[in-house]
Amino acid sequence: MNNYVSYLQTPIGQIKITANDKAVTSVHFVEKGGKIKFEKPNTVTRQCKKQLKEYFAGRRKKFELPLELDGTEFQKQVWKELLNIPFGKTASYGEIAKRIKNEKAVRAVGGANNKNKIAIIIPCHRVIGADGKLTGYAGGMWRKEWLLKHEAEYSGKEMRMEMF
Repeated sequence: MNNYVSYLQTPIGQIKITANDKAVTSVHFVEKGGKIKFEKPNTVTRQCKKQLKEYFAGRRKKFELPLELDGTEFQKQVWKELLNIPFGKTASYGEIAKRIKNEKAVRAVGGANNKNKIAIIIPCHRVIGADGKLTGYAGGMWRKEWLLKHEAEYSGKEMRMEMF
């Protein structure tokens, strides 16, 4: 299968989108100093870029993209559950563990969350601590806070996000 790449400048930095012929395979932040080596878009990366632009403009609350999840069965189960967290709402690691019927796997849920390769679209930024506080985010805590504030603004919620 071919690999395709596209980049998008956003309010929280440059994003690199990768895809194969059928699905998005990753969405991640390019840190400062990271160079755009080449851009080889296809229909999937163009659609992803379009939907991300709509998200950042406050016009998209749910992504409709084919995704290819690359991980263990447990990680895939967690990532699929993250897709059920609505725009403007949050869930704790413990809640995700309960929803996948593995209540003792709170730490493993955190590990799977950290391994998510499709940022924003698989909304790992919506997972917070049981006490309602923001916890780690591979893209940086400032981005997690920005994303949650952005969603709060466009969903009419206060910054303290409503649990689902």
